[in-house]
Amino acid sequence: MKVGGVPYRSIFTTGDGRVVRVIDQTVLPHRFETVPLDSAGDAARAIRDMVVRGAPLIGATAAYGVALAMRADTSDESLEQALALLAATRPTAVNLRWALDAAGVLLRDLPPGERVAAAFDFAAGLCEDDVRTNRNIGASGLRVFEEVAETARAGGELNVMTHCNAGWLATVDWGTATAPMYLAHDQGIRIHVWVRETRPRLQGAGLTAWELGQHGVPHTLVSDSAAGYLLSRGKVDLVIVGTDRTTAGGDVANKVGTYPLALAARDNGVPFYVAAPSPSIDWSIEDGANIPIEERDPDEITRVWGVDDRGIERRVRVVPEGTRAANYAFDVTPRRLVTGLVTEKGVCAADRGALGKMFGR
Repeated sequence: MKVGGVPYRSIFTTGDGRVVRVIDQTVLPHRFETVPLDSAGDAARAIRDMVVRGAPLIGATAAYGVALAMRADTSDESLEQALALLAATRPTAVNLRWALDAAGVLLRDLPPGERVAAAFDFAAGLCEDDVRTNRNIGASGLRVFEEVAETARAGGELNVMTHCNAGWLATVDWGTATAPMYLAHDQGIRIHVWVRETRPRLQGAGLTAWELGQHGVPHTLVSDSAAGYLLSRGKVDLVIVGTDRTTAGGDVANKVGTYPLALAARDNGVPFYVAAPSPSIDWSIEDGANIPIEERDPDEITRVWGVDDRGIERRVRVVPEGTRAANYAFDVTPRRLVTGLVTEKGVCAADRGALGKMFGR
């Protein structure tokens, strides 16, 4: 995708392919900066501190973290330390575990002299796979958008609602839930996106709105609590969100607030889709109740960061001093509320049978 007309990916390499840089998402939308990752420790901090975020991008960053560890030291001890360090960063997104498991299997069987090249090739290949996957998700979702657009209730304009950021910033490129939005817009479909702000880190307001604006997709920011009103008044034709982990049975863990959005969509007869790339499917878990839910720093609830009217960046407290806060980062939407899973192979029902048939499991 493009930033100011210049093509970017959320993680990329320069030089000989072994200099790794990422877009710093903690300063968006007020500043656009890229930062280098020089070590496995840098990659771990980037994931933990949400310089990078989104399940696919977390997996890609972890893969490059392993490669950077191998560049510094190709020993077995260095490999195992890097895998353990990166695995401990975030618990919910399954792509992290998948990328590290695959890297570990590959590199343990190689002599130390071959590990650096193999690790960087693996990370680069993972990134290319992610781009293809997301582009194909866009094509699958576009067919859904076209069907819904034929009967759209707002004068032919397709009104889509999304939550958090499942855009190209959450992946290597294209995004998952946003991929069909970009394709629809580029193909001339009149599309408008309702962007939920997504408390507490405001990833919808700060990231999704910024992305859509860069691409020229019409959108409107709304508070999270306005979704029910908009759905009840017929102002939303479909909802599409991303996923950090999808169980083999079709339950979906996504940014907290997704579950009540799915409930409101069901109550108002609005289709609720989940853009689910196959690496986000955890085939070892059937029931979403078994997905580990990350609890993050309460400061993400009690404080906000932004730019004041004088252009000065500030972080301010918004609650009474000493207020206790619990910051649950994800919730689980049960399969019964999901109209369909939009994957790189097509759209299927959110259940084990449909998923197994689609992916040969």
